[in-house]
Amino acid sequence: MPNSNSTLISMQGISKAFPGVQALAQVDFTLYSGEIHALMGENGTGKSTLIKVLTGVERPDAGVITLNGQKIQVKSPLHAQELGISPVYQEINLCPNLTVAENILLGREPRRFNSIDWRKLNQKARQILQRLDIEVEVTQSLGMYPVAIQQMVAIARALEISARVLILDEPTSSLSAHETTKLFQVMRKLKSEGMGIIFITHFINQVYEISDRTTVLRNGKLVGTFETAALPRLELISKMIGKEITAFEDMSRFKQQSDHQTEQAPLLEARKLGHSGVVSPFDLDLHAGEVVGFAGLLGSGRTETARLLFGADKPDHGSLSLAGKMVKKFSPCASILRGIALCPEDRKADGIVPDLTVRENIVLALQASRGWFQFLSQKKQYEIANHYIKLLNISTPSADQLVKNLSGGNQQKVILARWLATNPRVLILDEPTRGIDVGAKAEIQKLVLELAEEGRACVFISSELEEVLRISHRIVVMRDREKVAELSGSNMDEKTVMQAIAGS
Repeated sequence: MPNSNSTLISMQGISKAFPGVQALAQVDFTLYSGEIHALMGENGTGKSTLIKVLTGVERPDAGVITLNGQKIQVKSPLHAQELGISPVYQEINLCPNLTVAENILLGREPRRFNSIDWRKLNQKARQILQRLDIEVEVTQSLGMYPVAIQQMVAIARALEISARVLILDEPTSSLSAHETTKLFQVMRKLKSEGMGIIFITHFINQVYEISDRTTVLRNGKLVGTFETAALPRLELISKMIGKEITAFEDMSRFKQQSDHQTEQAPLLEARKLGHSGVVSPFDLDLHAGEVVGFAGLLGSGRTETARLLFGADKPDHGSLSLAGKMVKKFSPCASILRGIALCPEDRKADGIVPDLTVRENIVLALQASRGWFQFLSQKKQYEIANHYIKLLNISTPSADQLVKNLSGGNQQKVILARWLATNPRVLILDEPTRGIDVGAKAEIQKLVLELAEEGRACVFISSELEEVLRISHRIVVMRDREKVAELSGSNMDEKTVMQAIAGS
């Protein structure tokens, strides 16, 4: 473990505000030479903003940054690289049509007689990769190699810039277990050479496998920096979520579980369903009239599981059946016809069509399921739209209002109305209450329970553990893309769920 005399980066009192949002508030962060430092926190906690400040993408409103004891002002990402601060992002930002060597030395190619010295370029690229114990043919196009190799090439490029600080943002999100092991070998080698590595991840197990210290952010504020080995996993989860174990209280639930639910045949049945590198094979029974909640940290595999159940992604393991009938065709359209609906996590990217009206957004999925030649009449469209505007209490002047002019909560209700209009037997809701006010959130929670009472089967995914506990009959816990627990009855309490998330 490095000592306090080897401080590489020091960020003190960093604050950054955007219109209506205090992204960072007086955050301190220190990175030592020869350490791997995990930066943890749920979505929206300020991790990305802190890294953007360090790499010159954003200017801080307040605070001081020092590099090797010298005060610096990082003016741009290029300036950050010149200082030896190099990020490697989750989305690999290289040129797949160029060779491995060209990507590593892009913009810094060795030249001879005013032209690129290809022999020296390839030789130098091989030397850089040998430092990482990576053996690939550097004259091959980068796009010919898997994501893991491309990730290593991105790291090699960062090293070639003489990086002293390496920032790895979700580097293992697209890697297999074997590829992750190889990456960790490279990280340990760089650590032994004195490099400071900031490791951003949502995988708890990996934090404990590779990091020396862990800094936790929550709501733009510093929760604390801890020696990883001395920080119990359950305590780490508590600090990320913002609940102390001793403060847990029994929650009142406004739902009843019918005795027949576990006795009747499941409506939706998954057996060893999975997708390599995305979600480990899992079993799941979903009965009519129940809400199954999914708990886990961001990146745990909840959304990926939802997409498999809906058919947006095709599994390469196991089977899925609906009402005893095996599912053979996996596609959103086929799922809609079968009676399965998915309300997506990102309502702006995957949900609303902002320049269409409320009416057009509501009937979108139903019209898609009918095909090109069975158009819903305008009268029928208004009939459906007005029915759900009233049912869900959508605040809009009329069905002809552009959906982009509605509040976030009302936009969420429009998406929910879209899927309810298809009359689904199975409704999968991925973060249906994220970013909306308390009143709208309560209305949606109540509606989910009412839909279950009507005999529909519901999957409810939420990052708010209290919300999952409040409306679920059973809870599936995900960790590191794997189903690790299924809880029901008296086992459904915050402490038990958090222990399952933490792996303790």
